[in-house]
Amino acid sequence: MKKENLSWILRLIISALFIVSAVAKLYPSPYFAISTFEVKQLYPLGFSEGFAPYFSRILIGIEFALGIAILLKDYLKKITIPATILLLSVFVIHLSYTTFISGNSGNCGCFGELLPMTPVEAIIKNIIAIGLLIWLIKLLPADGKSNFWLLKSVGLGCVLALFMLAPIRPVEKVTEEPTSEIQENLGVVADSTSLLTVEIPETEVPTTNVPTVENPEVDVKKAEETPTKVKSGYEKYFPGIDTDKKILCYFVPGCDHCMDTAKELNEMRKKDKNFPPIYVIFMNEEPEKVPTFFEFAGTKFPYKMIDVIPFWTELGDGRDTPGVKYLWNGNEFKYYDGINENKFNGAEFKKLIKKPYSELKK
Repeated sequence: MKKENLSWILRLIISALFIVSAVAKLYPSPYFAISTFEVKQLYPLGFSEGFAPYFSRILIGIEFALGIAILLKDYLKKITIPATILLLSVFVIHLSYTTFISGNSGNCGCFGELLPMTPVEAIIKNIIAIGLLIWLIKLLPADGKSNFWLLKSVGLGCVLALFMLAPIRPVEKVTEEPTSEIQENLGVVADSTSLLTVEIPETEVPTTNVPTVENPEVDVKKAEETPTKVKSGYEKYFPGIDTDKKILCYFVPGCDHCMDTAKELNEMRKKDKNFPPIYVIFMNEEPEKVPTFFEFAGTKFPYKMIDVIPFWTELGDGRDTPGVKYLWNGNEFKYYDGINENKFNGAEFKKLIKKPYSELKK
């Protein structure tokens, strides 16, 4: 095969690798994907909430630019290929360090959520790509007449395009609201911009026995069998959630696994009149699917919708949707998340919510 033909094959492979990597980081929607990339990949590296949005968009823009520039003749050997090798080398060093510290687990984020890849798989991929680039340098003749302004325009254009595709949004701060059992019972919950009244399924309101002087020992024993009330931090979303048993869920409106979990919880609730009230925090991604979500679940739960980054932050580092928390007087006794080993287990959960406090605190 002629050197020219072989060099073009290598250039097309490298170009496709970078363009697909950049496009994958925008799946299924630019803002959602980039925000997820920031929280799951950049925050653990120490990037601040203020700097991460700029770095992520510039990085993806550079990937697009290199994918295009590798097909241009301008400064191919002097700038484009060395810059590509440098970027891949940085990725290899970072992934090697991550693997050494945390092991070969999780998605490295090279291809976003579209093509999950472990750190070791990504390291192998990047080393192969560096090898192909070194081979390409040897095949190519010296750079001829080149247009630096064209190369510069491609780079700036790609970066600016990312900022237009996924504009940086100010992070919404949720302030604490005063606790109100009346609000809770009426089902008044807030979305990201206003207060909405959400229909709450009919549930039996637990009655509280009035303590009597004749049975002080019984009252003391009963008090000891419930956990001390604490602040969970979720009163800002649902006033009264820190009282008695509650279930807090983290769902994405378009997530099939989240819909299945919501439906399973509703089926359990219908069969148990003492089932704890259910509350939902939705990610503000495809909010138009919320009615379909509740239609599939078979009921409506009180919910709060928050932006992508605060949602991932609330969900917790290393966790994924669907998330289900069992709270009792604000204390967290169980937290299911994702679709793997820690996924929601209905059979286990039914037994869990029936356990007395004496068993849960062991």
